Amino acid sequence: MRRVVVTGMGMINSVGHDKESSFKAICDGECGIDMITIFDPSDYSVKIAGEVKDFDPSTVMHPKEVKKADRFIHLGLKAAKEAMVDARIPEDTDMEKFGISAASGIGGLPAIEKNSIIIETKGSKRISPFFIPSALVNMLGGFVSIEHGTKGPNLSSVTACAAGTHAVSEAVKTIMCGGAEKMLVVSAESAITGAGVGGFAAMKALSTRNDEPKKASRPFDANRDGFVMGEGAAALVLEIYEDAVARGANIYGEIVGFGESGDANHITTPSLDGPARAMKAAYKMAGEPKIDYVNAHGTSTPINDKNETAALKELLGGKENCPPMSSIKGQIGHCLGAAGGIEAVVCLMAMRDGIIPPTINYETPDENCDLDIVPNKARHTELNVVMSNSFGFGGTNGVLIFKKI
Repeated sequence: MRRVVVTGMGMINSVGHDKESSFKAICDGECGIDMITIFDPSDYSVKIAGEVKDFDPSTVMHPKEVKKADRFIHLGLKAAKEAMVDARIPEDTDMEKFGISAASGIGGLPAIEKNSIIIETKGSKRISPFFIPSALVNMLGGFVSIEHGTKGPNLSSVTACAAGTHAVSEAVKTIMCGGAEKMLVVSAESAITGAGVGGFAAMKALSTRNDEPKKASRPFDANRDGFVMGEGAAALVLEIYEDAVARGANIYGEIVGFGESGDANHITTPSLDGPARAMKAAYKMAGEPKIDYVNAHGTSTPINDKNETAALKELLGGKENCPPMSSIKGQIGHCLGAAGGIEAVVCLMAMRDGIIPPTINYETPDENCDLDIVPNKARHTELNVVMSNSFGFGGTNGVLIFKKI
């Protein structure tokens, strides 16, 4: 099988518009969660989210073209552009062997909401002709491929909060099996709308700590009461190891393992078994290495955090064998389908810089979450192998393992 490495990255989220500023803010424990401004949340039980502030979509699209794409596509284009510049792809690259693997959990929810209102208030003849192309999840990959001229496989993963991670593993499979020589993975989400917030709130999935937005997302803390919605995007350029070495590319790390599983348990309540099997599959594929750090799914929900802790202990044979594990969702919220992509970028930057991002807002220990979760302050240490977990509604799980080269 071909070895697959990462040679370019980009990301945007509520604490930064590029990978370097975002990563620094995350490691510094900064929090991008605040009162919602994208819509008026006055009548909602949840009024907080991790919004990307001061982002101008005309910086990634011609102003006249902006209305043709929903916000998740704008954010994805921003991350993809950064990753492609970072990868320094040669001009003579065969673009027919360069593909796209895109991901979003929900896609163009703002466009769906807006046009649904138009139908009810103004009639069907007032629907925008750009509605469908702006809302479809696969149009993220479509817009990105047009922008960068990639003509290889154009794939999309729509697996809830595991989508970003699955997009990486799908890209790895494509390269390993000879379907492409390079793949641009881009995951994006922007679902902070009335329907998005109202829908998750109706499920009792969100934190209602509206009076303390910066402390609302508190992974592994005993007083956690739900996740906080975030938005953002991430992109990674993947290519064959030998090709990257031959062209002198900067290699952030190698993807040595991935695992996928289904819970077959409940549409929204996660199991312990499903995540554990995904971890085991990735760990086995990677050759059962010593893992130095785990970037947790760590949603700040009561069941996920407990189950994820137990699954890692099951994988490695007990608490005493587990490495540090932290969640960055306290800083940027839960970016749903983009979370796995953002966290993959964070894992690779953590290996590069030798630093573990902290789990912020950890105040009260939970006996069910008793691992070293790097509370409140980043930790400097050498990292050679890191794991990233993502679990989604419907019982869909994805795990990645990266290795420093």
